[in-house]
Amino acid sequence: MAMIQIDRLLETCVRRGASDLHLVVGKAPTLRLHTHLRELQTKVLEPEETIGLMKSITPERIQQEFEEQGSGDFGFAYGEMARFRVSVFKQKGCCSLVLRKIPNKLLTFEQIGLPKMAEQICRRPRGIFLVTGPTGSGKTTTLASMINFINENYDKHIITMEDPIEYYHQHKKSIVVQREIGVDVPNFSEGLRRALRQDPDVMLVGEMRDLATIQSAITAAETGHLVFGTLHTSGAASTINRIIDAFPTDQQEQVRVQLANNLIAVLSQVLCPRIDTEGMLAGYEFMYCTPAIQNLIRENKSYRIDSDIQTGKRYGMELLDDNLWRHYKAGKIDRDEAIDKSKNPGAMVDRMERGGDIVMEEEEGEEGDEGATGQGAKPKGPTPPGQPQSDKEKQAQIEANRARMQAAAKK
Repeated sequence: MAMIQIDRLLETCVRRGASDLHLVVGKAPTLRLHTHLRELQTKVLEPEETIGLMKSITPERIQQEFEEQGSGDFGFAYGEMARFRVSVFKQKGCCSLVLRKIPNKLLTFEQIGLPKMAEQICRRPRGIFLVTGPTGSGKTTTLASMINFINENYDKHIITMEDPIEYYHQHKKSIVVQREIGVDVPNFSEGLRRALRQDPDVMLVGEMRDLATIQSAITAAETGHLVFGTLHTSGAASTINRIIDAFPTDQQEQVRVQLANNLIAVLSQVLCPRIDTEGMLAGYEFMYCTPAIQNLIRENKSYRIDSDIQTGKRYGMELLDDNLWRHYKAGKIDRDEAIDKSKNPGAMVDRMERGGDIVMEEEEGEEGDEGATGQGAKPKGPTPPGQPQSDKEKQAQIEANRARMQAAAKK
């Protein structure tokens, strides 16, 4: 019975294009659809039902890890339709599951919206390329697309270390070896250390989560390999600071030099729901490591990196807020999404106000002068009659698209 139910739930998740499936005691199965949680019209789950669902898809070793440590992660394929990354965990003594859907079809650079420099990065013989962003921002998808591009166009030996393996790669022009943490190798740093003896050309590190892994990745790049990795940071400057701060103080000067010499680029991503069509859109900040930026890293002046990104458009560099603004003006994402996902929401609101996209409405505070201090100011919405007709039509279309998407998500 549990197996039939999990099959139905997985099929519904794939059919409706959801990104995640949540199975929690005391609530009906719930999908995450275009960033919103949508509860399915089924019965509320009982403790024994979530246990049954968990056992129907979870390998024995993960069940043992779940009993001993209270959680476990693994990946599995749902036929030919999709793969899922599963997190099993205890809460209030009961079993819960979150299943993240991984599409079988790999996307192209154009479909993801990657900078044109991405292809040149894939041709580099050595160095480190980092994809950063919060959980669920599409880092794995971006790296899988880049690995697939190398696999289709170059004869390389590619070794990936993932926890768990999400996208499966077939051997094409390249040989692709995929090692799963906890199954094929105990941890990322050990996987990197062993990979250096396995004649690799390209290495992918699923997550640079500790000092040993970061150190091993830098060493791999220094020894003449192309290394791809991810970090949970936001923005290029904070990524560099995060790497350097992971090392003891007496080693940081040396690490700055190593990083400056080996870092190729940093791509920082966020995912935004689209309003012009169905699906999600990746907003990104892209920093390409030019000689000027290398000097800033060596001299510990990461606070000036944003200025160099702004002046580096010929290399495809772009700040996150500029990228979000471009998508907003093209009618691809709505105003609130551009503000919420920006690094500097206040500056984004000011930019929209200057462009006539919003006006500020003052609210009277208890003392009657709150509006004068700006504390009661809030976005009022699109500027009415003062806007040109074309802008009004664009705004109306955006609102209509958004309403359509919200209606479709509720079905």
